[in-house]
Amino acid sequence: MLLEIGYVGRPHGLRGEAVVQLVTTVAERLAPGNTVECRGAPLVVETARAVPGGSNSRGSQWVVRFAGVTSREEVEALTGSVLRAEPQEGAEGLWVHELIGARVYDQAGEDRGPVVAVEANPASDLLVLESGALVPLRFVVGTEGGRVTVEVPSGLFDL
Repeated sequence: MLLEIGYVGRPHGLRGEAVVQLVTTVAERLAPGNTVECRGAPLVVETARAVPGGSNSRGSQWVVRFAGVTSREEVEALTGSVLRAEPQEGAEGLWVHELIGARVYDQAGEDRGPVVAVEANPASDLLVLESGALVPLRFVVGTEGGRVTVEVPSGLFDL
């Protein structure tokens, strides 16, 4: 399963560089020599540099040159495309692809149902449960083997 790591923005200059918006905190995804998937085809990163002041609520911006992409027109054809990559082994943190389908249990051990989506939210991303309940990720205290344990305030699951 490939993970979304960013997307191709506008061209930068005339020689095939693109502004890439990363949606991951792992900037090493754009290290020279790394391969990302774009529209079902591999793209190899030749060079990448951070855009000074180019971070926003959606992630960080980079100017990237991909092998074989040599013109502004080729970048324009990729504009808006999602970039994907393999999950990194041993990376810490919560991963959306691991949370979807996991069952949520509250601090009393009650099964609150499966996670059907993870919704972006400025304060804290939200687990969307099959019941419609929304659980901020900051309440997650453990994940293991398809089970997510949460400690939530009283009344959170009252719809």
